[in-house]
This record gives sequence, C-alpha cells and structure tokens, in this order.
Amino acid sequence: MARYKSRLLLLWLLAALCIHVSTAEERSTYIVHMAKHEMPAEFSVHGEWYADSLRSVSELAEFLYSYDTVAHGFSARLTSAEAQALESRSGVVRVNPEVIYDLHTTRSPDFLGIDSGDHELFPESGSGGDVVVGVLDTGVWPESKSYDDSGFDPVPAGWKGTCQSGKGFDSSSCNRKLIGARFFSKGYEASTGPIDESKESRSPRDDDGHGTHTSTTAAGSAVSNASLLGYAAGTSRGMAVRSRIAAYKVCWQAGCFGSDILAGIDAAVADGCHVLSLSLGGGSTDYYRDNVAVGAFAAMERGVLVSCSAGNSGPSPSSLSNVAPWMTTVGAGTLDRDFPAYVVLGDGRNFTGVSMYSGKPLPATLLPLVYAGNATNSTNGNLCMPGTLVPEKVKDKIVFCDRGINARVQKGYVVREAGGAGMVLANTAANGEELVADAHLLPATGVGEKAGNAIRAYVLSDPAPTATIAFGGTKVGVQPSPVVAAFSSRGPNAITPEILKPDLVAPGVNILAGWTGSVGPTGLAVDTRRVAYNIISGTSMSCPHVSGLAAILKGAHPDWSPAAIRSALMTTAYYTYPSGGGILDTATGAAATPFDMGAGYVDPKRAADPGLVYDLTAADYLDFLCALNYSSFEISSIAPQSNFTCDPKKAYSVTRLNYPSFSVPFDTANGNSGDVTTVNHFRTLTNVGPPGTYNATASASVTGGTVTIKVDPSELTFTKMGEQQSYTVSFSAPSLPSGSSGFGRLEWSDGKHVVSSPIALTWT
Repeated sequence: MARYKSRLLLLWLLAALCIHVSTAEERSTYIVHMAKHEMPAEFSVHGEWYADSLRSVSELAEFLYSYDTVAHGFSARLTSAEAQALESRSGVVRVNPEVIYDLHTTRSPDFLGIDSGDHELFPESGSGGDVVVGVLDTGVWPESKSYDDSGFDPVPAGWKGTCQSGKGFDSSSCNRKLIGARFFSKGYEASTGPIDESKESRSPRDDDGHGTHTSTTAAGSAVSNASLLGYAAGTSRGMAVRSRIAAYKVCWQAGCFGSDILAGIDAAVADGCHVLSLSLGGGSTDYYRDNVAVGAFAAMERGVLVSCSAGNSGPSPSSLSNVAPWMTTVGAGTLDRDFPAYVVLGDGRNFTGVSMYSGKPLPATLLPLVYAGNATNSTNGNLCMPGTLVPEKVKDKIVFCDRGINARVQKGYVVREAGGAGMVLANTAANGEELVADAHLLPATGVGEKAGNAIRAYVLSDPAPTATIAFGGTKVGVQPSPVVAAFSSRGPNAITPEILKPDLVAPGVNILAGWTGSVGPTGLAVDTRRVAYNIISGTSMSCPHVSGLAAILKGAHPDWSPAAIRSALMTTAYYTYPSGGGILDTATGAAATPFDMGAGYVDPKRAADPGLVYDLTAADYLDFLCALNYSSFEISSIAPQSNFTCDPKKAYSVTRLNYPSFSVPFDTANGNSGDVTTVNHFRTLTNVGPPGTYNATASASVTGGTVTIKVDPSELTFTKMGEQQSYTVSFSAPSLPSGSSGFGRLEWSDGKHVVSSPIALTWT
C-alpha cells in the first residue's frame, strides 16, 4: 500500500512537472498598458502597483520591463489565459502580445547640397552641439573614426544617459561625440534564451554593422580618405556632424522585439534625446497595437522628433511600415553615384551592371558562360542557392544566375564554392531595372531585367557562349538622379487612407558609412574581410539621413516642434528635375507619384528657410484619434498621460489634421456615375519667416474625370513671426471606378518661398 501511494505521489509529481513545463513553454511576452491615474491609494509608486497586478494573475510570470516615460505599464511573460485575466483587472488599459520588428536594410551631403561650411545648417557653436540623436538599432562599433569627438565641447549638462558596460564595452567606449550607449535584451532573451556571447555581444557593441552604419549616417564626424575597398573614396560624414549620438541596442540576431524597443524609446526620451532614428518596422496595424507608434507619441509630446524607415517591401502598393501621423516616414531614393561593371559577350555586345568587387580580376580572355539552370540537378538551380550547382558543369566558367530567394552575395559564394570563375546576376520582373551594388566575393556583376533577358537568350541559344566582366570603379554624375528606389515601400496608407505616407524620400541606395569590425562587408560568415566603412542600401539608410537633417533644424531652430521640423522638410522637398519632368520611379520608369515618394526628395538648404509650416500639437493628434472613433481605452494605450476622453458634442474629422500633405479617398459606393462628391480639408499655416503675402495655386489630374480644387482664402498675409492663418481646400470629383487615382500639388508662394504639398486622390 505504501509502495502504491509512493507510486501515485511520483506520478502526481511528474504530472505536475509536466504541467509546469507545458505552462512555461506556452508563455510569451505581453506588453501591459496601465492607466496611470487609476493607481489605487495603497500604492506609493507605480512599480508596486504593476508588480501587484502581475502577481494577481500569476506567481510564475517573469517581469521584464517597467515603462515610465513614453508608456505606463510593464512587459512580462504570460500565458494567454493570464493575459486575458490581467486585461480584465481595473486600471489595465490593454494587454498587447509582443511583436518582432525587422531592420530595414559620403556622397550624400554633397548630393544634398550641404557641407561643413554651411553655418546656417551646421552651427559651429551654440545649440547645434547640444542636439542629441538617439539611434535604436543594433548598437555601435565605438572604435569607428566616425565617432571622433575632436573639437566637441563637454557633454551637455542636461544629458541623463549613460554608457552601459557589457562584453567588449565600458564607460570609456563613449566620449563627447558618442555620449550614450545602452542595450535592451530582456524581451529577446525571454523568447530565445540567453545570448550566446560567442556569436553576439551582450552589450551596446554592434556585431551586425547596421547600427553603426545608421548612426554614422545620421551624425557621424567627418573622416577623410574613407572608402569601401577603394570604392566611393572621399570624406565620409554624417548629416549632423556637430550633433551628439546616443545608441540604444534593441535589435539582435533574431530581430527587434517590441518590449525591448519600447524600453529603448522610454530610456532615450528620459535621457534627453532630441531626435530618435528607428530604421526598423513591422506590418501595419492599429496605432494602439504598434509599440513604435505608442512610444513615438509620448516622444512627440515631449518635443522629440521620431524618424522611421518606410520599409523595403516596394513596389507593392500599401506596403508601408510606420504610418502613424506623429512619426516621420522616410522612403529611399538614389544618389548620382554608381559602381558600373560591364558584361562583355562573345558576340560583341556589352551590358552595364553594377558591382563593388575588388579582388583579382578575370583573365583578359573570354571565359565560357553557363546558365545556372543548365548546371544543376535542382528545380531552383537557376537561383544559385546553396548546394544546387554541379561543380563539373561550372568549373572555371562564368555562371549566369537569376535573382530571388537567397541573398545576392550568397549566390556569388555558391558559384565560387562550386568552382565558378565569375557570376552575372540578373534581375527578374520583381526587381526590374533597379541595380544595387555588392562587394562580391568573386568577380560578379548585377544587371537589370532587360539586360538579363538578353544575356540569358544568348547563353541558351549560342552553342559556345563566352563572356567576361570588366569593373569600372566609382562613377559620379549619373543621370537621371535621384530616382525612387523600387524596393522602397509605397502608399496608400493601409491604416488611415486620409494620411499620405511616406512623407518624403532621402538617399538610401549605395550609402557609405561606418561599419563594425565583427563581420565583413557582405555580412556572410564566410566573408573574412574587415572594413571600416561599408556601402549598403535600404530605407534603413534613408531614415538616418532625415534624422540627421532634423537634428540640424533643431539646432538652428530650437523652438520648432517635431511637426514644424517635418513640415519644413516636406514642403521644401523637390519632385521634379532641374531640366524638367517628374522624379522617376525605378520600378515603372515613369514619374513617381506621392504614393511612391510623398512630398518628394529632401532639400536641406530650402528646409532651413521654409517660410511657413504646418504645425501640430498633441491635442491635435488626440482629436485625430477621436475622428478614427478610437475608444477612451484605445486612446489611453497611445497617450497614457493624457487621461483624455473624446467630447461627444464635438464633430471630429480626420480631414482637419494639420498635415503638410493631402490624401483624399472618394467612396465609389456612395455615388452614381457622374455624381460629384466634395471633400473639404482644413489647414493652418504658421509663419516662420519674414512678413509677406502668400498666394495659393492648386491642381490635380485623374484619368477619366475632372478634379476641381478650390482654396479659400487663396491669399494669406502674415505680418509677424509666429502668426497663424487658416484656409479650407475643397476637392470635388465625379464618381470613378474603384482603383482610380489622381495626383497634384497645392502650393503657397510669396515670390521667394514655395510651400508645397502633394495631393493624392483615390477611389475605393
């Protein structure tokens, strides 16, 4: 009997252990938003209330972070049942599951028309050196010369940040340029287990390169004789060379976890950053569910501009990330610099591609050329994926590979390991004619879809095809430039169609900036090369350009709000070439639309003197949320400190948000063919220049109909700095088939300043 009871006890213990293990395995991270003003009187500090709330549903739940600046609440490891129980408690606004975000992966200042001698834009003294750009990314490589602090004054007295110690990083890693560095890994480690420090540093040190590249793009010091393996040689410098940098490592090998991002934003705002740069994002979702949007709202309330990348999912429509109107959303365009590499075929034809290969060149004689699809035993062998090429069929030959699935540089490595002598990589329809240069591990070049089709036809039709690749180095003055990158994510805004996104585009293709010493320029584990500077592309690169330019404007105009700074950058952006014609979209070869590039390509010199700005306050954004019919709980998730409730007697409208652009969706379901619908937008302009009279012009065109735009009043006179004047603009259009669209501009001009806003019209 005793033995039987012992066996029952053992079985019970094993069952309990299994239940415990199962429960632990089912836990995931949740972010709990609390109503700060509802804290019971028995608690003296909010942290005690948070802990008690967590204990009320579980003694086993792991507490991760407490949020006190840009959000109020905490993050913890919970089961779904515990999360539901917690959400029903008094004072709990919302319990959101963790979201994993992805990173959106020289000549820029010259191309943008700025240099270190522009005292208006780069103040050598005064407030310029007090502006701090916080970069939330993969950390920093502090040994980079781009963090040189020569000539910098002591760290500003109001700075509250720190230099956090960890593997390969301590307080001496910071200086008067890189004034802060922290890392946030609790959410990451809770989901993936402890960090393997043989693979990545549990510290602010950047083992990836992305964070060093973005931070030095935003505000890196000037470094002469910089290049990537001899390409793009010259002086590397960030946008805001006199601004300080603070790094917040929130991204790791497995991604960027929402709980860590929110903790990073919380710390960055509390530390005293003036601009936050986030080259990361996830899929679009309601603002109250988006950790970046929630953190950015509170940052905006405290006067901090948040610049975010639009994403690299273009040219698909409605592919944007980071679309909240209180954030600045940045798409990518090109520079006038390229790295040509020419494919010379045995029949005498020559095709231009791009490459940054710097090793031993190919022989002077032509080599056999083989199509990867004919040198494989795999159904996807044409893509040159690992293990797909037959060495006997590619040895000492140039291999023609199709783009897709695996990384471009990895395809070259696959060819090299199979014994190939070189590679021609061809775009498919998904990438069209867009060319992005790579530091390949073997002689290789990437060509556009049209060239690729011609070369493929030659390889498949000629009985003995041959070719070689010649490398042209660095070429400056490429035209037309800029163009919108095909990979840059596009509108319309899937969350709020009445808000036009992206806001603008900036340099994001083939950008030279600082790099980590942990990995080679390709990022592949097999790449043993080490470089101080790397050239990479993505809206990750365009975002810090705007972050740095925002820091410049903040230094020149300390009293400007985040909305005023964004407005200055948007309304002065250009959308046509000096010779005429609209800026082109690489994806289509036609003129880019506001859904592709927002207001246009950033123009820093004009942004410093915009004449007028469209300003916004936190109260305006709260009214906007009311117009979206957000509940008080949903608003509290975004603005926990406001204790705001929509006024049931007030008529809210999204079209009253004082945004520097116009997106006008017409509902085809509410009209018959020929019916004309009118949509009114209300705007207010603030004078930030000399007194003057501005006159409005507006027009838009759409295939299959006529759009009438009326601005009332069409003339505004400003007599002093800071004066505000309001106007209404009416858009009248007939009912058109769903999917129709039209575009235009509304501009105010006093003869010197042109305050330009893009217009996008859609029928859904």
